[in-house]
Amino acid sequence: MDNQHKKITGYRDLTQSEIDGMNSIKALEADAGELFKQIGQIEGVDQRTLALAKTNLQQGFMWFVRSIAKPADPFD
Repeated sequence: MDNQHKKITGYRDLTQSEIDGMNSIKALEADAGELFKQIGQIEGVDQRTLALAKTNLQQGFMWFVRSIAKPADPFD
C-alpha cells in the first residue's frame, strides 16, 4: 500500500537522503544476519554468547534506524 506510513500515528515523511540511509542500515543488518547464520554453524561456538551478541546487535540496528526515523515520542 502506498503511503501507508501516513495512516500510522507518529510517522513522518522521510527525505531521500534519510530513505537511502535507512536502506543502507537494512542492507548491513541483512548481512549481519547472514553472518550470524554462518557463525552459528561453527562447531563449538558458544551459542549463549552468540545469542547475546545477536540480541544486542538487533537492538543496535533498531536504534540506528530510529536515529533517522525519529518517530514521535508519546512521552514528550
